[in-house]
Amino acid sequence: MTAVANRRPFLFLLGSLITLAWLTLWVWEQSPYGRFLDHGQLGEIDLFTGAGEILLPASLYIAGWTLMTIAMMLPTTIPLLEIFRRLTARRSDRGQLVTLVIAGYLTAWLGFGIAAHLADWLLHELVEQLRWLEANAWIIGAATLILAGGFQFTRLKYRCLDKCRAPLSFVTEYWRGRQDRRNALLLGLHHGIFCVGCCWALMLLMFGVGVGNVGWMLVLGSVMAMEKNLPWGRNLSAPLGWGLLCWGGFIFLSHSGTWPS
Repeated sequence: MTAVANRRPFLFLLGSLITLAWLTLWVWEQSPYGRFLDHGQLGEIDLFTGAGEILLPASLYIAGWTLMTIAMMLPTTIPLLEIFRRLTARRSDRGQLVTLVIAGYLTAWLGFGIAAHLADWLLHELVEQLRWLEANAWIIGAATLILAGGFQFTRLKYRCLDKCRAPLSFVTEYWRGRQDRRNALLLGLHHGIFCVGCCWALMLLMFGVGVGNVGWMLVLGSVMAMEKNLPWGRNLSAPLGWGLLCWGGFIFLSHSGTWPS
């Protein structure tokens, strides 16, 4: 009974954090400031001069990406957090340790988000230099779908997915019990790295529809949660891959008449 009683407030707090992230993103998207969630328009925001021209877009992007990660990805790691909570249930600093695991996990995704945003910025700079590519921007979307679909069949995908689907063995492997705070942070960071390794290609799809598109976030978040946590979730990867490949291929075929001869 004690374990169940302790579990309820933990799940309530975690659920409240996730729900708050979803609601904040939804309100943000519906507000007059919703354009700030579109990474493609961040460079066009002209509110400050000087250092503000860099700091403001960067701050807005980090805030939006962090909220998106909490909303989409934190639910997929609840089984690991619950195991870690049980393992540290009798410690007086259990709340702090769980918080550090979450912080490490979000740090891994933030690092990926920054790298992906820089790559996306470079891609936009390239498109502006190539008129043909600018006139056929659909190629980027189709290529992203094919990349995400192809990655679903790679060895790296399944290696990282299997790590994410075995939270108990993951905790026992990375939780040493020495230098507790440091190891809690590293546990979350390692888990985040494997989660990024599993889901990075699917997350790239967000750059094609806008970082703050709540509808797409719900779809992709649900798919990744099923992949990682349901008993049959591993079997979802291949059909999802084929679906993305067919979608990208259809876009290429539908624009075949626009290719230069």
